[in-house]
Amino acid sequence: MAGVKGNISSVHLLLIEDDQEAAQFLLKGLRESGYAVDHSGDGRDGLSRAVEGRYDLIVTDRMLPHMDGLALVKFLREQGVRTPVLVLSALGTVDDRVQGLKAGGDDYLTKPFAFSELLARIEALLRRSASPDNAPTRL
Repeated sequence: MAGVKGNISSVHLLLIEDDQEAAQFLLKGLRESGYAVDHSGDGRDGLSRAVEGRYDLIVTDRMLPHMDGLALVKFLREQGVRTPVLVLSALGTVDDRVQGLKAGGDDYLTKPFAFSELLARIEALLRRSASPDNAPTRL
């Protein structure tokens, strides 16, 4: 990965979103922002792509056909896939967000959201994952 401030067109994202209108909006915005983005419309296909592909970040809806987004993230983590995952969801209670993070999500953003906030969260996750030393910091 070239890094967030470098050539972001080399950053490859996977978007898993079943709502076609939302997916088209996100795809357009992410591509216009310089990201290479693949799209999957359901959890089972998204999981297959996430396991087979080499993505720098996965953005997944929580409520998906064929496989829930949290089950998808949990399975990825059980398989040792460490790709950062940003969960998008209309479910926004504290319990919902906690479930998303405990399932293995790295961040959780509730719908509706500002696209600028989504981009900022993606950039933050990419910065963390691009760190040359991902070892925990000791204070």
